[in-house]
Amino acid sequence: MMGILTVLWEKWVEFRRDFYKITLAAMIAPLLYILVFGMGIQTMSHGQSYLNFLIPGVIALTTMNGSFNAIAQNLNVQRLYEKAFDQVMISPTPLWQFIAGQVIGGSLRGLYAGVIIILLVLPIGTGLCFNGWSFLLMFLNGAVFSTIGVVVSFYAKNHTDVPRFSNYVIMPMAYLCNTFFSSKSMPDGIRQLVEFLPLSQTSAALRSIANHQTFSYTSIGILALYLVCFAAAASWFLYKKKNL
Repeated sequence: MMGILTVLWEKWVEFRRDFYKITLAAMIAPLLYILVFGMGIQTMSHGQSYLNFLIPGVIALTTMNGSFNAIAQNLNVQRLYEKAFDQVMISPTPLWQFIAGQVIGGSLRGLYAGVIIILLVLPIGTGLCFNGWSFLLMFLNGAVFSTIGVVVSFYAKNHTDVPRFSNYVIMPMAYLCNTFFSSKSMPDGIRQLVEFLPLSQTSAALRSIANHQTFSYTSIGILALYLVCFAAAASWFLYKKKNL
Protein backbone atom coordinates (compact mmCIF):
# COMPACT_ATOMS: atom_id res chain seq x y z
CA MET A 1 0.00 0.00 0.00
CA MET A 2 2.97 2.33 0.45
CA GLY A 3 3.34 2.60 -3.31
CA ILE A 4 -0.24 3.84 -3.66
CA LEU A 5 0.19 6.34 -0.82
CA THR A 6 3.44 7.61 -2.36
CA VAL A 7 1.76 8.30 -5.70
CA LEU A 8 -1.19 9.96 -3.98
CA TRP A 9 1.18 12.13 -1.96
CA GLU A 10 2.86 13.21 -5.20
CA LYS A 11 -0.56 14.11 -6.65
CA TRP A 12 -1.44 16.02 -3.48
CA VAL A 13 1.79 18.05 -3.62
CA GLU A 14 1.12 18.81 -7.29
CA PHE A 15 -2.46 19.83 -6.46
CA ARG A 16 -1.37 22.18 -3.67
CA ARG A 17 1.31 23.74 -5.87
CA ASP A 18 -1.04 24.37 -8.80
CA PHE A 19 -4.29 24.80 -6.84
CA TYR A 20 -5.40 28.02 -8.50
CA LYS A 21 -4.47 26.88 -11.99
CA ILE A 22 -6.26 23.54 -11.54
CA THR A 23 -9.36 25.19 -10.09
CA LEU A 24 -9.63 27.82 -12.81
CA ALA A 25 -9.05 25.24 -15.52
CA ALA A 26 -11.87 23.13 -14.07
CA MET A 27 -14.24 26.12 -13.99
CA ILE A 28 -13.80 28.09 -17.21
CA ALA A 29 -14.90 25.71 -19.98
CA PRO A 30 -17.88 24.18 -18.10
CA LEU A 31 -19.15 27.62 -17.08
CA LEU A 32 -18.94 28.78 -20.67
CA TYR A 33 -20.95 25.74 -21.79
CA ILE A 34 -23.61 26.46 -19.18
CA LEU A 35 -23.76 30.19 -19.94
CA VAL A 36 -23.79 29.89 -23.72
CA PHE A 37 -25.89 26.77 -24.21
CA GLY A 38 -27.92 26.59 -21.02
CA MET A 39 -28.68 30.23 -20.27
CA GLY A 40 -27.95 31.91 -23.58
CA ILE A 41 -30.11 29.52 -25.59
CA GLN A 42 -33.46 29.29 -23.83
CA THR A 43 -35.11 26.07 -24.93
CA MET A 44 -36.66 22.86 -23.65
CA SER A 45 -35.44 19.29 -23.87
CA HIS A 46 -37.59 16.24 -23.16
CA GLY A 47 -40.19 18.34 -21.37
CA GLN A 48 -37.74 20.06 -19.04
CA SER A 49 -35.54 23.13 -19.04
CA TYR A 50 -32.51 22.61 -21.24
CA LEU A 51 -30.37 23.88 -18.39
CA ASN A 52 -31.53 20.93 -16.27
CA PHE A 53 -30.59 18.61 -19.13
CA LEU A 54 -27.24 20.29 -19.74
CA ILE A 55 -25.76 20.60 -16.23
CA PRO A 56 -25.45 16.84 -15.45
CA GLY A 57 -23.85 16.30 -18.86
CA VAL A 58 -21.35 19.11 -18.25
CA ILE A 59 -20.50 17.64 -14.84
CA ALA A 60 -19.83 14.23 -16.41
CA LEU A 61 -17.76 15.92 -19.12
CA THR A 62 -15.78 17.84 -16.51
CA THR A 63 -14.92 14.71 -14.53
CA MET A 64 -13.75 13.05 -17.75
CA ASN A 65 -11.48 15.93 -18.79
CA GLY A 66 -10.17 16.54 -15.30
CA SER A 67 -9.19 12.91 -14.76
CA PHE A 68 -7.75 12.21 -18.20
CA ASN A 69 -5.71 15.42 -18.37
CA ALA A 70 -4.39 14.96 -14.82
CA ILE A 71 -2.82 11.63 -15.78
CA ALA A 72 -2.10 11.42 -19.50
CA GLN A 73 -0.02 14.56 -19.99
CA ASN A 74 1.94 14.39 -16.73
CA LEU A 75 2.73 10.71 -16.99
CA ASN A 76 3.75 11.05 -20.62
CA VAL A 77 6.15 13.90 -19.81
CA GLN A 78 7.60 11.96 -16.87
CA ARG A 79 8.15 8.91 -19.05
CA LEU A 80 9.56 10.51 -22.21
CA TYR A 81 11.39 13.61 -20.99
CA GLU A 82 12.04 13.50 -17.28
CA LYS A 83 12.79 9.75 -17.36
CA ALA A 84 11.27 9.59 -13.88
CA PHE A 85 9.42 6.40 -14.70
CA ASP A 86 12.71 4.55 -15.06
CA GLN A 87 13.16 5.03 -11.33
CA VAL A 88 9.75 3.47 -10.73
CA MET A 89 10.69 0.46 -12.84
CA ILE A 90 13.80 -0.31 -10.82
CA SER A 91 12.24 0.46 -7.44
CA PRO A 92 10.71 -2.27 -5.24
CA THR A 93 7.27 -0.65 -5.63
CA PRO A 94 4.84 -3.13 -7.23
CA LEU A 95 3.65 -1.78 -10.55
CA TRP A 96 0.01 -2.47 -9.72
CA GLN A 97 0.32 -0.07 -6.80
CA PHE A 98 1.76 2.57 -9.11
CA ILE A 99 -1.20 2.13 -11.48
CA ALA A 100 -3.71 2.17 -8.63
CA GLY A 101 -2.20 5.35 -7.21
CA GLN A 102 -2.37 7.08 -10.57
CA VAL A 103 -5.97 6.00 -11.13
CA ILE A 104 -7.16 7.03 -7.66
CA GLY A 105 -5.33 10.35 -7.91
CA GLY A 106 -6.82 11.10 -11.32
CA SER A 107 -10.29 10.08 -10.12
CA LEU A 108 -10.08 12.46 -7.18
CA ARG A 109 -8.98 15.26 -9.49
CA GLY A 110 -11.98 14.64 -11.74
CA LEU A 111 -14.30 14.41 -8.73
CA TYR A 112 -12.94 17.74 -7.46
CA ALA A 113 -13.64 19.37 -10.82
CA GLY A 114 -17.17 17.99 -10.86
CA VAL A 115 -17.91 19.18 -7.32
CA ILE A 116 -16.76 22.68 -8.27
CA ILE A 117 -19.39 22.80 -11.04
CA ILE A 118 -22.09 21.52 -8.67
CA LEU A 119 -21.25 24.29 -6.20
CA LEU A 120 -21.22 26.93 -8.92
CA VAL A 121 -24.68 26.02 -10.25
CA LEU A 122 -26.34 25.81 -6.83
CA PRO A 123 -27.29 29.53 -6.80
CA ILE A 124 -29.13 29.12 -10.12
CA GLY A 125 -31.92 27.23 -8.35
CA THR A 126 -32.52 24.51 -10.91
CA GLY A 127 -33.86 22.04 -8.36
CA LEU A 128 -31.35 19.41 -9.46
CA CYS A 129 -30.36 16.78 -6.89
CA PHE A 130 -26.90 15.27 -6.42
CA ASN A 131 -26.42 12.53 -3.85
CA GLY A 132 -24.00 9.78 -2.93
CA TRP A 133 -24.74 7.83 -6.11
CA SER A 134 -23.86 10.94 -8.11
CA PHE A 135 -20.44 11.18 -6.48
CA LEU A 136 -19.84 7.45 -6.95
CA LEU A 137 -20.61 7.79 -10.66
CA MET A 138 -18.34 10.81 -10.95
CA PHE A 139 -15.53 8.91 -9.22
CA LEU A 140 -16.00 5.83 -11.40
CA ASN A 141 -16.09 7.94 -14.54
CA GLY A 142 -12.87 9.61 -13.42
CA ALA A 143 -11.31 6.22 -12.70
CA VAL A 144 -12.13 4.97 -16.20
CA PHE A 145 -10.60 7.99 -17.91
CA SER A 146 -7.62 8.06 -15.55
CA THR A 147 -6.91 4.46 -16.58
CA ILE A 148 -7.30 5.43 -20.23
CA GLY A 149 -4.82 8.23 -19.51
CA VAL A 150 -2.32 5.69 -18.16
CA VAL A 151 -2.72 3.52 -21.27
CA VAL A 152 -2.37 6.47 -23.66
CA SER A 153 0.67 7.88 -21.85
CA PHE A 154 2.53 4.58 -22.29
CA TYR A 155 1.32 3.96 -25.81
CA ALA A 156 2.37 7.43 -26.97
CA LYS A 157 5.63 7.55 -28.88
CA ASN A 158 6.12 11.31 -28.44
CA HIS A 159 4.65 14.32 -26.67
CA THR A 160 2.17 15.13 -29.47
CA ASP A 161 0.47 11.74 -29.36
CA VAL A 162 -1.52 12.58 -26.20
CA PRO A 163 -3.13 15.77 -27.62
CA ARG A 164 -3.76 13.85 -30.85
CA PHE A 165 -5.61 11.14 -28.92
CA SER A 166 -7.63 13.85 -27.18
CA ASN A 167 -8.63 15.35 -30.52
CA TYR A 168 -9.59 11.99 -32.06
CA VAL A 169 -11.27 10.31 -29.08
CA ILE A 170 -11.84 12.50 -26.02
CA MET A 171 -13.22 15.57 -27.81
CA PRO A 172 -15.74 13.64 -29.97
CA MET A 173 -17.00 11.85 -26.86
CA ALA A 174 -17.34 15.20 -25.11
CA TYR A 175 -19.82 16.41 -27.70
CA LEU A 176 -21.58 13.20 -28.71
CA CYS A 177 -21.99 11.22 -25.49
CA ASN A 178 -25.32 12.47 -24.17
CA THR A 179 -23.85 15.73 -22.88
CA PHE A 180 -25.22 18.59 -24.99
CA PHE A 181 -28.02 16.67 -26.70
CA SER A 182 -29.69 13.32 -26.25
CA SER A 183 -28.13 10.40 -28.07
CA LYS A 184 -31.67 9.09 -28.72
CA SER A 185 -31.88 11.38 -31.74
CA MET A 186 -28.96 9.59 -33.44
CA PRO A 187 -29.45 6.98 -36.18
CA ASP A 188 -29.68 3.35 -35.12
CA GLY A 189 -26.31 1.65 -34.93
CA ILE A 190 -24.48 4.86 -34.11
CA ARG A 191 -26.87 5.48 -31.22
CA GLN A 192 -26.25 2.07 -29.63
CA LEU A 193 -22.50 2.50 -29.96
CA VAL A 194 -22.50 5.98 -28.44
CA GLU A 195 -24.82 5.02 -25.60
CA PHE A 196 -22.48 2.21 -24.53
CA LEU A 197 -19.50 4.58 -24.13
CA PRO A 198 -18.52 5.41 -20.54
CA LEU A 199 -19.28 9.13 -20.76
CA SER A 200 -22.77 8.42 -22.11
CA GLN A 201 -23.45 6.06 -19.22
CA THR A 202 -22.27 8.62 -16.69
CA SER A 203 -24.21 11.50 -18.27
CA ALA A 204 -27.45 9.51 -18.43
CA ALA A 205 -27.18 8.23 -14.85
CA LEU A 206 -26.25 11.62 -13.41
CA ARG A 207 -29.12 13.23 -15.30
CA SER A 208 -31.63 10.71 -13.97
CA ILE A 209 -30.47 11.24 -10.39
CA ALA A 210 -30.33 15.02 -10.75
CA ASN A 211 -33.91 15.13 -12.05
CA HIS A 212 -35.24 12.87 -9.26
CA GLN A 213 -35.69 9.87 -11.54
CA THR A 214 -34.69 6.24 -11.12
CA PHE A 215 -31.32 5.50 -12.71
CA SER A 216 -30.11 2.18 -14.02
CA TYR A 217 -27.53 0.40 -11.85
CA THR A 218 -26.32 -1.13 -15.09
CA SER A 219 -24.39 2.10 -15.68
CA ILE A 220 -22.23 1.35 -12.63
CA GLY A 221 -21.58 -2.17 -13.91
CA ILE A 222 -20.60 -0.90 -17.36
CA LEU A 223 -18.23 1.70 -15.89
CA ALA A 224 -16.69 -0.98 -13.65
CA LEU A 225 -16.21 -3.23 -16.70
CA TYR A 226 -14.45 -0.43 -18.59
CA LEU A 227 -12.26 0.17 -15.55
CA VAL A 228 -11.21 -3.48 -15.34
CA CYS A 229 -10.47 -3.70 -19.07
CA PHE A 230 -8.36 -0.54 -19.23
CA ALA A 231 -6.60 -1.40 -15.96
CA ALA A 232 -5.63 -4.74 -17.51
CA ALA A 233 -4.34 -2.92 -20.61
CA ALA A 234 -2.33 -0.49 -18.46
CA SER A 235 -0.83 -3.38 -16.50
CA TRP A 236 0.13 -5.14 -19.73
CA PHE A 237 1.94 -2.04 -21.04
CA LEU A 238 3.85 -1.56 -17.79
CA TYR A 239 4.89 -5.17 -17.31
CA LYS A 240 5.87 -5.42 -20.94
CA LYS A 241 8.15 -2.39 -20.57
CA LYS A 242 9.61 -3.78 -17.35
CA ASN A 243 10.50 -7.07 -19.01
CA LEU A 244 12.15 -5.59 -22.10
